[in-house]
Amino acid sequence: MINDFFLIFFWWFLLFILGFSFLPLTLFLFQKFFDKGYAFAKIIAILLISYLVWLLGSLKLLPFLQETVWFVVIAAGLGNLFFLQKKRQELKKIFKKNWKIFFLEELLFFSALTFWSFIRGFQPNIQGLEKFMDFGFVNSILRSRFFPPADMWLTGETINYYYFGHLISAILTKLSGIDSAITYNLMIATIFALIFVASFSLASTLANQLKLKRKYIFAAGLISAFLLTLGGNLHPLYYGLTHRGFTGYWYPDATRFIVQKFGAADNTIHEFPLYSFVVADLHGHMINIPTVFLILALIFNISLEIGSKKKPLPQLLLLSLCFAIAFMTNAWDYPIYLLIAGGAILLFNKLKWNWDKALIQTGIICSFLVAGSLLLSLPFHLHFKSIAKGIALTDFHSPLWMPLVLWGLPLFTTISFFAFRLFRKAKSQSTDYFILILLAVSWLLILIPEIFYVKDIYIHSHQRANTMFKLTYQSFVMFSLASGYIIIRISTALKPKFLRVLLIILCSSFFIPVFIYPYFAIRSYYGLKTYQGLYGLNYLKTSYPDDYRAILWLNKNIVNQATIVEAVGESYTSFARVSANTGLPAILGWRVHEWLWRGSFEEPGKRTEEVQRIYESESLEETRILLEKYEVEYLFLGSLEREQYPALMEEKFSQLGEIVFSSGRTKIYKL
Repeated sequence: MINDFFLIFFWWFLLFILGFSFLPLTLFLFQKFFDKGYAFAKIIAILLISYLVWLLGSLKLLPFLQETVWFVVIAAGLGNLFFLQKKRQELKKIFKKNWKIFFLEELLFFSALTFWSFIRGFQPNIQGLEKFMDFGFVNSILRSRFFPPADMWLTGETINYYYFGHLISAILTKLSGIDSAITYNLMIATIFALIFVASFSLASTLANQLKLKRKYIFAAGLISAFLLTLGGNLHPLYYGLTHRGFTGYWYPDATRFIVQKFGAADNTIHEFPLYSFVVADLHGHMINIPTVFLILALIFNISLEIGSKKKPLPQLLLLSLCFAIAFMTNAWDYPIYLLIAGGAILLFNKLKWNWDKALIQTGIICSFLVAGSLLLSLPFHLHFKSIAKGIALTDFHSPLWMPLVLWGLPLFTTISFFAFRLFRKAKSQSTDYFILILLAVSWLLILIPEIFYVKDIYIHSHQRANTMFKLTYQSFVMFSLASGYIIIRISTALKPKFLRVLLIILCSSFFIPVFIYPYFAIRSYYGLKTYQGLYGLNYLKTSYPDDYRAILWLNKNIVNQATIVEAVGESYTSFARVSANTGLPAILGWRVHEWLWRGSFEEPGKRTEEVQRIYESESLEETRILLEKYEVEYLFLGSLEREQYPALMEEKFSQLGEIVFSSGRTKIYKL
């Protein structure tokens, strides 16, 4: 545990240096923010560095090496230093006036990072669900010299997925020099910490517009931060009431509630950030949340500048880049937050101008954002093929009471906010309009899967699962941000006192089940009894010790992306563990995932049979032809290969190559 703490501290210090290097730019961009944007410095640094490294690699200008990453970091740092010299006196005053807030947010970040790293240490295994996929992407990127990176589960092809978030993980791994089996878990904790502080900053900034005492500003920030990172929904309350207690409560049910009660024909997903952190799949929808908060911060910042003499061109340029990165990380977020940008900017324009001018100004800004983001992400689009097949009407609809269980707290805060504005005749604040946009879009995202869904390869019973998942996930994010502001906005304005007390009681009745959820989720997944450390391959060392030693040998002795052959298996199993843990491309890995990414089972189906013939064919010539077809350099023969191919013809491999590694019954042949 002590060794892990030093690793966490080193990782934090690296992130601190990156954020501090970009602090001059951040302070310049967010002068109207409560904390001058300090909480976003690390996010800006990570995104800009990652984008520059990706662009250099995509244009084949510089290979993806540790030296390249450090070159970009140093160059960007010098650029900020030059900017600092020009604005030195102004920035010095900002720092002197706000250093206590900076220190508080840095303390919050370090505490959140340490807290979730410690939680991950009780179950750090990179195994189960889709961790092999995410870890494989990271490891493949780490081995890549240029982009797009090779698909580790379909040799000869590049990754046809939104891989930019995994690239960020690979870049921080390169910078730190820490084993990717450790940085995988540190990245989960880093995202947790980044969004905790980012939501605290943005919610506090919104509350600060109300000219409240500092304790209320902090309260708004903390409410939003805790709801976002540790909050659930009202499912525990429903379960407790219907089962007269929590015996047998299973935390994933809160993200699959509708399928349980509506019937097996309608499989839906309504995940939220805490569940993502608990199960720890390093997916794009989770990695992209820090970018989402930077987008929201920039939108609000730009909205405040509307009508002033100051032109928000730097903010618009950064916002375009953020949209480009959002698309390459989790494409669903792109139209969602473009809608937020358009709605907020239009509304704030209308407050300053007539409708004609407001529409024209908004159209110009949105066109700039779309064109800029598409241009900045152009190298990605040139290689990516979407499998979406249009939009269709859904055959399934949720019974009204079920969404009430899932969205009871947001419904309460939304109704409270509208009632407050309507009956109290509260003076409108600029932040009120921003919150109204967030609420309107959030409820729209909940409504859409009840009517439409995006067609993909999923079968009829899962038709709206992905659509509901990706849309309502962002509803949860925006509701969490809005809730801190709404609660403080209403509670500080309510008179007489008994109304304030009533509001606190009502809020508590919703918050208790929401914050009971992490108790069940974290304890169920992590146990919290035996600390195992941050190294994510301990399970492999225990379950497949010989295979583990072989994988270590491959990682140590092969520096390029030589093609391997290993057993083909189904998704969510231990198959494809060699390619996932090394980043070396296999002929085929999880075949259903490749079907999903490619939109067709033709190639995975063909390769499934060919890999089987490589292991089982009695013909030496046929085996040689297949190996040469895919330019295979190494053949892996371990426990799962022997299990998957019972008619294995091991003798022929000694005629095709030599054994370069052997441990127990596990062997690696160099062909």
